[in-house]
Amino acid sequence: MRKSLWVPFLVGFVALMALLLVGCGTRPLLSDVDVSPSQITPNADGVTDVTRISYRLTGNADLSIYLVDAQGGRHYFRKAQRRSAGRYGVDFGGVVDGRMLPDGDYELVVEAVDSEGRTHRVSRTLSLRDADTTPPELLNFSVYPQRFTPNQDGYDDRVKVSYYLTKPADVRVFLVDKDGNRFPLAEQEGVVKPGEVGTHIYDYAGGVDEGATPPPDGLYEVRAEARDKVGNFTVVTSTLEIAEGGVPRVDIVQAAVEFYPRVVPIGQILAFTLTVENIGSVPVRTTGPAPGTLYTSSQNFNTLGYAESPGAWRVGIDFEGNSSGRPYPYRWALAPDDQLTVIGEGKYLMPGQRATVTGFIRITDKPPRTSPHFWAGLIHEDVRILLDHVDAQTIDIAY
Repeated sequence: MRKSLWVPFLVGFVALMALLLVGCGTRPLLSDVDVSPSQITPNADGVTDVTRISYRLTGNADLSIYLVDAQGGRHYFRKAQRRSAGRYGVDFGGVVDGRMLPDGDYELVVEAVDSEGRTHRVSRTLSLRDADTTPPELLNFSVYPQRFTPNQDGYDDRVKVSYYLTKPADVRVFLVDKDGNRFPLAEQEGVVKPGEVGTHIYDYAGGVDEGATPPPDGLYEVRAEARDKVGNFTVVTSTLEIAEGGVPRVDIVQAAVEFYPRVVPIGQILAFTLTVENIGSVPVRTTGPAPGTLYTSSQNFNTLGYAESPGAWRVGIDFEGNSSGRPYPYRWALAPDDQLTVIGEGKYLMPGQRATVTGFIRITDKPPRTSPHFWAGLIHEDVRILLDHVDAQTIDIAY
């Protein structure tokens, strides 16, 4: 009796499952396609600037969305992008490949290709009216100099990028290396604000001014990208070579300075000796006067004809009671000429190189104090005093 009851039940269950399987097999891969609104005016006025494209997939597929114009040309918004089963929606504002499509009536096609290569396609109509098809332009795009040596030696330490922007847009400027890594450049503050119509300038030092290591030496693409409010996109490029880049570093060895004699009568000479070392990875430029030069106490490096040279390094001596208004009035090059390497128009102390600096000051003026302190410093001119008040010592001035 029990067996006879189970048989029809099993037959019915199998039949029901078969119907369900057949029903699942006939469900379309792509359905519920909608484009709303069917007419847009993409001009960034905030009214019907975009349409919402929605669809449903019942299985995995490669999904494409494209528009067909009156001449039969295809304009792909999405192309063969892998999607799993589910409901999807995306906003479309009329821009394809960075350019706004012109006004007109288009066939908008949503296309899905299943794992067996079968294509499922649904189309709708989309009209564009009053579209902003004018892209932003970056006129007179300039990079100067195109060989850049970010090492704070005063020669080609900065690069300027400039352009004229023809319409409001979001603009980004980068250096791009051979592996596609991007190094952003910051816009210099000016009369014209970022993104506004007008001339824009970028001042780039490779991060060295902040003590950061610049990008590696090599050839880079300088790339500027501008995107307006509706999505029109413009790219301009140039090239830039980075060479001899790095953060300059010099030290006074053991922070030791030898002053002699310790008692100096008026009219006599105070001498000093110290050792400097280039402890960085880049050459450092220096300028005269040469070690061994004699100053009188009333002179300074300007009166000897050696004005500040931006980016140059020098050893300096200063003293307690200096009323000249100029720090380190007595300055010398980091090494004698025969120990320096000529690169271009400059003379350099090379990485790892040491040099001894000796200088002389004839005390011809009565100082404010009879026993002032004298000390040494390292000056990176027009950048900063790198080492200040090194090994301060009392020197007695005998009247």
